[in-house]
Amino acid sequence: MATTTDAPRESFRLSMLIYDTRYRSLTIQVVVFILVMAGMAWLVDNVIRNLQVLGRPFSFDFLWNRAGYDIPSPLIEYSSDSTHARAWLVGLLNTLLVAAMGCVTATVLGVLIGVLRLSRNWLIGRLMTVYVEMFRNVPLLLWILLIYTVLIEATPAPNAYRPAEGESGVYAFAVTNRYTAVPDLLFSRSLGEIDIGIFKISNDLLAIALVLGLSFYAYRRLRAHATAVQQATGVRPVTWWKSILIWVVPVAALLVALGFHVNFPELRGFNFVGGINLPNSLVALWLALSLYTAAFIAEIVRAGIMAISRGQTEAAYSLGLRPGRTMSLVILPQALRVIIPPLISQFLNLTKNSSLAIAVGYLDLRGTLGGITLNQTGRELEAVMLMMLTYLVLSLIISGVMNVYNARVKLKER
Repeated sequence: MATTTDAPRESFRLSMLIYDTRYRSLTIQVVVFILVMAGMAWLVDNVIRNLQVLGRPFSFDFLWNRAGYDIPSPLIEYSSDSTHARAWLVGLLNTLLVAAMGCVTATVLGVLIGVLRLSRNWLIGRLMTVYVEMFRNVPLLLWILLIYTVLIEATPAPNAYRPAEGESGVYAFAVTNRYTAVPDLLFSRSLGEIDIGIFKISNDLLAIALVLGLSFYAYRRLRAHATAVQQATGVRPVTWWKSILIWVVPVAALLVALGFHVNFPELRGFNFVGGINLPNSLVALWLALSLYTAAFIAEIVRAGIMAISRGQTEAAYSLGLRPGRTMSLVILPQALRVIIPPLISQFLNLTKNSSLAIAVGYLDLRGTLGGITLNQTGRELEAVMLMMLTYLVLSLIISGVMNVYNARVKLKER
């Protein structure tokens, strides 16, 4: 009887790492990685040795020294006696504030302008085109300086809002040449704060966030139930009024229990008190970032809408849907799959472009850690490395969150 046996396996030899195609690519990658790491190690060691020769050893101990400078309108407790690490945190929070405000405003404006640019109305379409081309082709720094100049030169002083005889000095908001006074949201029966050492967390905001989270969970359950009923009977139950109750009633009840009220700014003497006085540097930076980034988002939205087949619109019209409902229910949900990836890049650009705040004196991360702290301590390398690491972490977090959302809206293949 004839039998067959497997061919004997070839024993491994070191020469196979070079001559065998199965191992050659891995060998090259390992060698390149070792060379790159060795080069970086040599560079870091060389820098540290040179700094020691100059009497400036590489260290981050300066972060715990007294800062010695003030920061206008900090979001957490801060004084000139605080440390540079505290100033770094205040600058980071200021960066997060203007980035969050800018992303929200730019997204709303960008979607609106992108949709209107496709309008059949000739005037509206051309006006949106002028807006996009004007903001997109002028450097952001110039827009920041222009808006800031308008705010400090073309707006009145606070005392110019002095009311006439018999009128109250309370305003919904007031734009002045020094700041913009806006209402403040207060709670007369506050739940207090939690001191975690670095900063204090408002229990009121935590309670509101908890209620909103529960409302979101209830809303998801309501939609899942409606979908199940629709699949079983072919008729989707009416849920809009239940959705309103889920979102509005719990939050409204909590706000009433906490004694929520709005404290409007009031002119007393030469300044507004009772509200929040936003510095013009923050307002100018926020407006410039929002208007500039909205022009790019508008083009992204327009491209995403145009990527959807015209047949989708015609099918929606044939079912009796109006243009507005067609856009919100048919076109935009499909266009999101095209819009989200480049939109992530615009959010990242807006966050990093906020570092131009130093041009108008708004002390964000660039102005504190990369500005005054750097100049006072002379720790250029350490401060720049920390600043780069901070922006890198922020960018990765934004990318991660948006990528999760992108994965949820992308087309699911079967």
